[in-house]
Amino acid sequence: MSEVTLTIDGQPVTVPAETTILKAARSVGKDVPTICYHDHCTANALCRICVVEVEGSRVLSPACAAQVNDGMKVHTQNERVKRSRRTILEMLDSAVDLSEAAAIQAMIGDYQADGERFADGARREHPVLDDNPMYIRDYSKCILCWRCVQVCADDAQYTYAINFSKRGFETSIGTFFDKGMPDTTCVFCGQCVGVCPTGALKPKREWLLEQGLTPDEIMNVTRSGRKRRKR
Repeated sequence: MSEVTLTIDGQPVTVPAETTILKAARSVGKDVPTICYHDHCTANALCRICVVEVEGSRVLSPACAAQVNDGMKVHTQNERVKRSRRTILEMLDSAVDLSEAAAIQAMIGDYQADGERFADGARREHPVLDDNPMYIRDYSKCILCWRCVQVCADDAQYTYAINFSKRGFETSIGTFFDKGMPDTTCVFCGQCVGVCPTGALKPKREWLLEQGLTPDEIMNVTRSGRKRRKR
């Protein structure tokens, strides 16, 4: 495979052609933040937190999806890039419950994002969905990163139990005809829970412990849930 040489923050980098800017940056220790990106999921450049400036380009480029070119000059931490990331974090914080998204909370601190900047904006609020014995769904914490949809589909499980529902600000993750998870094609593999970065998907036992239930009470709850599912 041919190679290309570019500069990232003034540092020369030589990588195989078709490498993404993100992987090229990481190969030389450059820290480019990511939220929707996951090493084992298809990069769809949804959250835009990984944007970088490529000299000569009119708009910022998503590092997780944009590929390198020979002679490219990339800036990962200039003021334009930082301002864009800060605004994205402020908008996320205004619309979604990020209380359990530790990595995003760290970014908010790193970029000095103002959590009150869009305080008058609408928030995504959803009831906790507790319809199976394996995990709960709290889409008030969902940032629509698409990871759960991807691992449920072509990136891993090929089950297709969930997908995007509605449009615009009302978009959420849902099932066909809003069915409960036991009535979908879900096989309860847990991969969606494993890739969720915000706590929107959480193991049922962990959630019950947070509600104050004892281990014995949790055992009774999960047993009764399994019995209902078998029926």
